[in-house]
Amino acid sequence: MTLYDDLKWRGLIQDISSPDLIDKLNAGGMTFYIGTDPTADSLHLGHYSSFLITRRLAAAGHTPLLLVGMATGLIGDPRGTVERKLSDRDEVMHNFECLKAQLQKIFPYEVVNNYDWVKDLTIIEFFRDYGKYINVGYMLSKDLIRRQMETGISYAEFSYMLIQGLDFKYLHEHRGVDLQVAGSDQWGNMTTGIELIRKTTGDEVYAMTMPLVTDSHGNKFGKSEGNAVWLDRSKTSPYEMYQFLINAEDSKVIDYLKRLTFLSREQIEEIERQHLAAPEKRLAQKALAHEILRDLHGESAYEEAVRISEQLFAGNVADIPVHDLLAGLKNVPHFTTSGGQLADVLVQAGVCSSKREAREFLSNGALTLNGAAVSDPAMEITPDSCIAGKYLVIRRGKKKYYVGELG
Repeated sequence: MTLYDDLKWRGLIQDISSPDLIDKLNAGGMTFYIGTDPTADSLHLGHYSSFLITRRLAAAGHTPLLLVGMATGLIGDPRGTVERKLSDRDEVMHNFECLKAQLQKIFPYEVVNNYDWVKDLTIIEFFRDYGKYINVGYMLSKDLIRRQMETGISYAEFSYMLIQGLDFKYLHEHRGVDLQVAGSDQWGNMTTGIELIRKTTGDEVYAMTMPLVTDSHGNKFGKSEGNAVWLDRSKTSPYEMYQFLINAEDSKVIDYLKRLTFLSREQIEEIERQHLAAPEKRLAQKALAHEILRDLHGESAYEEAVRISEQLFAGNVADIPVHDLLAGLKNVPHFTTSGGQLADVLVQAGVCSSKREAREFLSNGALTLNGAAVSDPAMEITPDSCIAGKYLVIRRGKKKYYVGELG
């Protein structure tokens, strides 16, 4: 199977700028770049899904450059909805350093910064050398620009595509870059670079986009209710990432395996066969979690995440790190309490409807507190009886959890 055929099978190609690119991809020898703006101090799973293309192309004989764009990060990429808030310069610089270190740890390729070639450019040079060659009508035809015109777009964000085009031109002329790769939402910016290079040098360069990885509702992969699944383990622990991946939708998980792992076609098709035969076993989700966690954090982090998950299922909560424990139980009922007798706390938390029911559950062994069996309704709830002196984890029966915080 050629590189292009493999990328197509994995669902990693949406648009290419020229049919000639197919043979060039298969032949190897291109220098390409893929970039992101430093809008945060960590990448998230959505970035990971995009940057994996560097390894696939590098394995086929192409040379990657990774761009973290301080210059474009200071401006903001149009989202097609509303204007982005301008970021503080020191914050963008800090984020750049964080992302550079993180990228080089996960993807061991050279990282460049477009601020290096934009910072000394005068406004006159920008207009004469770049703005002169891109027609306003052409810019207005781009989807994100057209959509954001409905809510209003500043000249700064309107000019973003010119700076990204400038990046492509600079890297082509100074680093021999002849291909830009990005998510499908960057197509307008990428073709602006192609147009700028063609008009100023006569050279032909190429662009390739990948479909955005989304769930069945169209939400970007790795984001839930506005919270990203971060690659920095201090922001998203391996256990939290494991839980996100192990709960991937049955209808999407095979697509994720194709796009986010390096498992072979034969391996993925065998996993798919087993998954369709017994989806309740979540074999595909387990394979996805294993491949991604092992790649990002190592085999030991994956094994620890599995261990924590098994402990939580078994009710052995006392030995689970507090951060992971709270993450694993974030969707169960929560309550605050000032302490007191256990029976009163159980009623206050809604675990039991009355003190009589609390005494009945306790006598029947139906309740555990912080993983241990309890039976005394008069037991005093104090910091000494809490996890980390603060948290209560009550389990009723085998699966019903409640989390309390001592206030």
